[in-house]
Amino acid sequence: MSTSGATNLLDVSKLPVEQAITKLIAYAVMLPASDIFFSSDVDVVRVSVRHMGLVSPLCVLPAEQGKKCLSHVKAMAGMDLSEKRRPQDGRWVQKTEGDATIDLRCSVIPTLHGEDISLRLLSKANRLFGIEELGLLGQQLRELQSFLDSPGGLVLLTGPTGSGKTATLYAALARLNDGKRKINTIEDPIENAIAGVRQSQVNTSLDLGFSELLKSVLRQSPDVIMIGEIRDAETADVAVRAANSGHLVLATIHAPAAAGAVQSMRGLGVHPHFLSTALRGIVSQRLVRTICPDCRIEFDLSLAPHTFDDVRPWLTEDQGNALHASKGCASCQFTGYAGRTGVFEVMTISRKLRDLIAEGRPVTELRAAAASENHLEFRQSALLKVAQGITSSEEVFRVIPSEQLLEAA
Repeated sequence: MSTSGATNLLDVSKLPVEQAITKLIAYAVMLPASDIFFSSDVDVVRVSVRHMGLVSPLCVLPAEQGKKCLSHVKAMAGMDLSEKRRPQDGRWVQKTEGDATIDLRCSVIPTLHGEDISLRLLSKANRLFGIEELGLLGQQLRELQSFLDSPGGLVLLTGPTGSGKTATLYAALARLNDGKRKINTIEDPIENAIAGVRQSQVNTSLDLGFSELLKSVLRQSPDVIMIGEIRDAETADVAVRAANSGHLVLATIHAPAAAGAVQSMRGLGVHPHFLSTALRGIVSQRLVRTICPDCRIEFDLSLAPHTFDDVRPWLTEDQGNALHASKGCASCQFTGYAGRTGVFEVMTISRKLRDLIAEGRPVTELRAAAASENHLEFRQSALLKVAQGITSSEEVFRVIPSEQLLEAA
């Protein structure tokens, strides 16, 4: 395999290695991209970026230059250059144009044709979103605000990697950070520094994980604790006990939807009774791309007037009468999309749900009980975004699993 015929969106093949890496990072920051990937192939190194959740090719480097670039990245990240058989992790901070600072988190793994490198870009200039800017619908926003106004309890956030959980956590912290509460966070990594919030980072090389840091944080007398991820039984147990002892605990956990977070906590050994008394609410989310306003097109639905009947109560008179898409233009780089917004499922733990959780009832019963209380499921939240012309149906089906879109409310 050769580079002949390959399309290079960005040609750095004739640049010195250091300049090539700097240019690749600068371009990724400009997009902005969340990740840069270096993938070793038979006789080339392919470079791609993840932008708005999608991976796209950036350039192809000749084998010799590609290997030098990989070595340069490893050196900058403080890795062992002679080690090519084991995974390694590292980081470095780089200045870009305009004195912007980018924190680069680097992961290297050995593959069939050499080493692959993943660079996560964390911009120090990233602004924090307000919870009103995340994409929550009116009812969902009020529910989240009520969780944060609670003097104590556990609030869980769920969603896959790259679904915007960290942005939601930081938005929640920004709302709580009024100087009247002591707020501690446990993160891996710390993606944004927040003035007034005491932030601690997990360090697995020192056997300092989430559970160890959480125990120490509790001795610091916090009012609010943010846990970047509940990964093990001990962290789950300590988080629930902290919530039941009067702390407001915000944490993420892997689960496909809101009700599934209860099952995930049970799977980590948390007693159903303690979980039911601790939980205040669960937020599950995905990120969808928003239609570019400059090339947006509309398809009349007068021949299919019942398309959005399921969410009609939440729509205004001028919404839900058309489907929207986009043609692609220069302003959106011919993608048809100009940004991203969240699709949410917010579950308030009512007395009925609390009883079901304490009894260890299955997720299907929890979901049915929530639906009977006017709970907006993913399916309805996503349909509302389409009906309001914010995103396209194709984008919704790309991001949200079909079983969550098609199941009955």
